[in-house]
Amino acid sequence: MTTVAKQRLIAELRRGGIDDERVLAVMTAIPREVFVSSTFVERAYDNMALPIGFGQTISQPLVVAAMTQALDVGPRMKVLEIGTGSGYQAAILAKLCRRLYTIERFKVLAKDAEKRLLDLRIHNVVYHVGDGTKGWPPQAPFDRIIVTAAAGDMPTALIGQLAVGGIMLVPVGDDPVNQTVERVVRTEDGFTREPIMPVRFVPLVGGALPTFEG
Repeated sequence: MTTVAKQRLIAELRRGGIDDERVLAVMTAIPREVFVSSTFVERAYDNMALPIGFGQTISQPLVVAAMTQALDVGPRMKVLEIGTGSGYQAAILAKLCRRLYTIERFKVLAKDAEKRLLDLRIHNVVYHVGDGTKGWPPQAPFDRIIVTAAAGDMPTALIGQLAVGGIMLVPVGDDPVNQTVERVVRTEDGFTREPIMPVRFVPLVGGALPTFEG
């Protein structure tokens, strides 16, 4: 059943405009059912977002694939992910880059994600529990940055951690039903930005970290 469901999803991704064979191969290889709760395991290969606790979600596979494709990650690149969540997007990216740095606000989610990736023998990921809006200055610059929550405004602190020529993908918009993923490219004297696709993400939250971990 899982194989058939996965094949159906990959076909749906192709119809949705995903034509990067590297991305499709990784989406095929990574078992999404590992990243969802037992309550939703039968829907793991439905093209939809699913709850993972703490008001967070595992993103819709088409959105994961489209953002990964637009990020254009190479095998020698250093990538920063803001919002580890379940670890699913991290697993996809880790298969495509040299090293992934990922930040999550909720310690429980970060630890669970780390265990999932280690169980899958993915070892090129560095984890941090903290405020993702601040990025990871000691490890900057990054070749690529991906933000998996919606920023109310363009997060300029993260742009400053991009290498010149580097790309960041970030959902922007404080209206939960009116957000757009933007592709930001760092230039010598600033940055350029262009809209990529409409999305619905949970909000990007900065400031003090939550104390409740469940």
